[in-house]
Amino acid sequence: MAGPLPIGDPAPADGRLPDDLALDRSTPFSAYLHVPFCRVRCGYCDFNTYTATELRGAKQDEYADTLIREIALAGKVLGDADGIRPLDTVFFGGGTPTLLPAGDLARMLTAATAAFGIRDGAEVSVEANPDTVTPEVVRTLVDAGVTRLSIGMQSAVPHVLAALDRTHRPENVRTAVDAARDAGLDVSVDLIYGAPGESLADWERSLDAALALEPDHISAYALIIEDGTKLARQIRRGEVLAPDDDLQADMYESADQRLGAAGFEWYEVSNWARADGDDHRSRHNMAYWRGADWWGFGPGAHSHVAGLRWWNLKHPAAYAQRLALGESPAAGRERPDLEARTLERVLLQSRLAEGLLIDDIPEGRRDRVAELISDGLVNAAAALRQRRVRLTLRGRLLADAVVRALTD
Repeated sequence: MAGPLPIGDPAPADGRLPDDLALDRSTPFSAYLHVPFCRVRCGYCDFNTYTATELRGAKQDEYADTLIREIALAGKVLGDADGIRPLDTVFFGGGTPTLLPAGDLARMLTAATAAFGIRDGAEVSVEANPDTVTPEVVRTLVDAGVTRLSIGMQSAVPHVLAALDRTHRPENVRTAVDAARDAGLDVSVDLIYGAPGESLADWERSLDAALALEPDHISAYALIIEDGTKLARQIRRGEVLAPDDDLQADMYESADQRLGAAGFEWYEVSNWARADGDDHRSRHNMAYWRGADWWGFGPGAHSHVAGLRWWNLKHPAAYAQRLALGESPAAGRERPDLEARTLERVLLQSRLAEGLLIDDIPEGRRDRVAELISDGLVNAAAALRQRRVRLTLRGRLLADAVVRALTD
């Protein structure tokens, strides 16, 4: 399970926003709906998710009604603060949202759109395990207003899936993509590279399999070993080897080359979208990276509105109990200071292909851009002509080092 929540300040039981919060209704607004259920816990995962044996007092079949109570509370809180505005994006994440009946997801989406409204052309995404996607499920989601399906492929190689504790059948990825395509949805597939025992040839096999699906979007994430996970314990005991940094770098370069050759453009360090004239980027994730407002619903979900951040109680039972009492499930909240906000802006926006404005870098660190250009990490033309820090391919491989140079 995910690590401990931040401490922060106490959150009021009624969820009321501070009176001095400067809400701007022109700021884009999104909703994240967390579904914290999984059939099996993957060995690398530290998300706030639960298998059936871990729920202890929470009922999966009552979850939709519980989350809808939080949506109603959020509508009242924002309404009282004159902060209601239509949703630009909605994202169902997890966990495995499609472990719930599609009708439950539809009810949750209906409740969100009733509480806030939703813009014409809004992006509505659902994460899905390939084994849980059928034409009937997709049809229900489309009828509810879903526009995009994000399918957890991770790998096309059985021994790599086994190393990650992924239980889906590789052939079901094609079935899921075809069902989504037939229903007119945009399709994204998620991949992970650097699993124990995965070779460069294995990774390239997965890339080619993903491209053969002809998705609109591909995410490729380096495996990170998180403290407290099964995989971290296996590595500590010497049962499996830790990811090799050099091999992961080779895998990233191979992904960028293969995806680029297939007509995809990178727009964030770990994300590529098909360049066919339409915008297939994840608009929901772009909202995060650009610092928009969002309300996170569900246990452990985080929210951000006008510089105020808060986070919910983690366990589904505690979350449900608080809402049953008519109270906010928030566990704490904070207002990050200028230094923290600046660090976050540099961290997130430097990872985007559009880059980070040099004026958004702390004044005493702007002279380091020249050093980063000299080291081949930052595009010289973008820095000189557009006053933006844009990462080169080498810079993407060393993105964390770029952030440290611009903030330490």
